[in-house]
Amino acid sequence: MLDHVILPVSEIDRSIAFYTAALAPLGITVRVDYDGRDGPPGHPDLKGFGAGGRIFFWLRRGDVDSRAAHVGFVADSEADVHAAHAAALGAGGTDNGAPGPRLHYDPRYYAANVLDPDGYSLEFVYKSWQH
Repeated sequence: MLDHVILPVSEIDRSIAFYTAALAPLGITVRVDYDGRDGPPGHPDLKGFGAGGRIFFWLRRGDVDSRAAHVGFVADSEADVHAAHAAALGAGGTDNGAPGPRLHYDPRYYAANVLDPDGYSLEFVYKSWQH
């Protein structure tokens, strides 16, 4: 199990606004700012997102290589997949796969895909067998 993921982004405020909107339908609504000066020398400032008492998705300013990461976020229902997809598009994301079954993985795998403002591949996923 992963504890956290950190993505470098080109415009931190734009990315915070995008992820705040896109992740809210999934219940990922807690935001934390970490001041890099509180860490070891050279530690970057971090902008965190989480839920359920955990902060697990972080952004930092940095060089972007959108091919370097794909992040899948858990949805609790097909409706949540649709809501996150719509919220991401409304916040400036680009459609990269409409909500629907992903039969090439499993008939019960339901997802939607978007690209964030830096071009990172995101997936909102509902797997009924995991709920």
